[in-house]
Amino acid sequence: MKLSDGFDARRLRPSERGSWGRRLIVAIAALLAIIGVLLMAVGTASLAGYGSSLGALAARDAALTALVLGLALIAIALFLWRWCRRRLRRSSELSLSPGLMKRRD
Repeated sequence: MKLSDGFDARRLRPSERGSWGRRLIVAIAALLAIIGVLLMAVGTASLAGYGSSLGALAARDAALTALVLGLALIAIALFLWRWCRRRLRRSSELSLSPGLMKRRD
């Protein structure tokens, strides 16, 4: 197959934009996950009977709230992280027409 002189493969790739915003969201998601794990640990420890040194979290309702809040923060962090990673990786794909990959009959 002969390539024309005006062909430039770099045109097929989209221009690189700054991804600092998405990287910042990934960092925030990591912090949310860490806070969620800590809240889950505190809630579990309080429910297991080691909550006397935790002060206000010694009550069963507060421990359950901390446990559920920790699980919710981890779920939100995972959602944000996966969404941002998907967006960060998408920019390196080729911008080809979807019809080019169809089988010819």
